[in-house]
Amino acid sequence: MRSLRKVARQHAMGSPYDGKWSKTMIGYGPEDNHFVCELTYNYGVSHYEQGNDFLGMYIECSEAIERAKKIGYPVKEEGEHCLLEAPGGYKFYIINKNMPNDRDPVQHIVLGSSDIERSVKYWRDLAGLTLYNRGETKATLGFAENQAKLVLQSTGGPVEHAKAFGRIAFAAPGADLPSIEKKMKEANEKILTPYVSLDTPGKATVQVVILADPDGHEICFVGTEGFRELSQIDPKGDVLLNEAMEKDKSDEWFSSKGGKASA
Repeated sequence: MRSLRKVARQHAMGSPYDGKWSKTMIGYGPEDNHFVCELTYNYGVSHYEQGNDFLGMYIECSEAIERAKKIGYPVKEEGEHCLLEAPGGYKFYIINKNMPNDRDPVQHIVLGSSDIERSVKYWRDLAGLTLYNRGETKATLGFAENQAKLVLQSTGGPVEHAKAFGRIAFAAPGADLPSIEKKMKEANEKILTPYVSLDTPGKATVQVVILADPDGHEICFVGTEGFRELSQIDPKGDVLLNEAMEKDKSDEWFSSKGGKASA
């Protein structure tokens, strides 16, 4: 993966790191046709408690396995794929096949579900995804055959989000967002942020509506037109990310203040 674009913010709190955060979009290609991860870094937080909501990402890229082994990164072989666990505990299952160059290497992400039947009804009937496969403890859905899929997997109990939870986002025509919101309202489903237009100074205005499924997974539908303009790849993305990491002295700074907090 590569850094596609980076955003940093510093709240005025009288110190170089208190309240400072950054987010970096990481992926194999443009956000318009690839599944991309948004990595948020809060300079004052050392650790996030994980739940059982995000269960992993599956990526077709044998080259990643080779690179990990070459540098001595822990690789756990599990049949046709290998497990690489990120420093924060997030799981990446690497399928041992050459990385494709005609489609997104990200095959699917897995979210926990306390009730597969209820989850399928929500994601298929309300959110509009197509159901591709269904079993007793797992269901695969998506918007298109050639895109990364969403897999819902039974947790055998409540889905716990703890402190490390995130949000999944989908781009849709801006004109469709009000009808998505209306459908959720009529079904008495949770709407976290009602339909709104957000202005970005000097850039595009983007429409969003943020929902939550029955297990509390946050879902953001964003208007394609504005988002396409905002999500252009920054050719300096990797350089900016590397520079930020080299300049980051937050560990030393917080060490003198008693250490970073755990979330």
